[in-house]
Amino acid sequence: MKKYISDYLYLAVLGGVIVGLDQWSKWLVRTNLEFSQTWVPWEWLAPYARIINWKNTGAAFGMFQQFGGFFTILAFVVVGLILLYFPQIPRQDWPLRIALGMQMGGAIGNLVDRLARGFVTDWISVGSFPVFNVADSCISVGAAVLIIGMWIQERKLKASQTGSEQPSEEVGSSPELADIQSE
Repeated sequence: MKKYISDYLYLAVLGGVIVGLDQWSKWLVRTNLEFSQTWVPWEWLAPYARIINWKNTGAAFGMFQQFGGFFTILAFVVVGLILLYFPQIPRQDWPLRIALGMQMGGAIGNLVDRLARGFVTDWISVGSFPVFNVADSCISVGAAVLIIGMWIQERKLKASQTGSEQPSEEVGSSPELADIQSE
């Protein structure tokens, strides 16, 4: 039982910080900018980055507009699956734990907007890239951390399997050479 409490506390703190930052930043934008109004602290920065108050009824980065209901249901499913799966992740697998915490926090951050307003407030505009927010960033970075973490785990597993299958070192043979030959 202590393990579950510790695991869920970790997840709640990480997700809570993300939701808090996401909602606070969206509140600042909605409070200080009218819809579609842009703010740039320095004019030279305008072509590269700006803050804009934007409404998004679709997915991250403005994709699939008018599917807000679907993404509301999807957020509940994703959060539920993360809550079910998270205690099964070994504590040593910190990339996966961080990735799922970021994705859960991002999903909840955007879910709060969908339930409270019927749309998600996006506000970060970089170059010609679609407008996004803190929650979108956390979902995307969490997915990247997840992929990189899985790739690292797979390489470690292959290395350990390769190492256990090889006969003892012979003259002129090295583990580095065996790794190169197996690839």
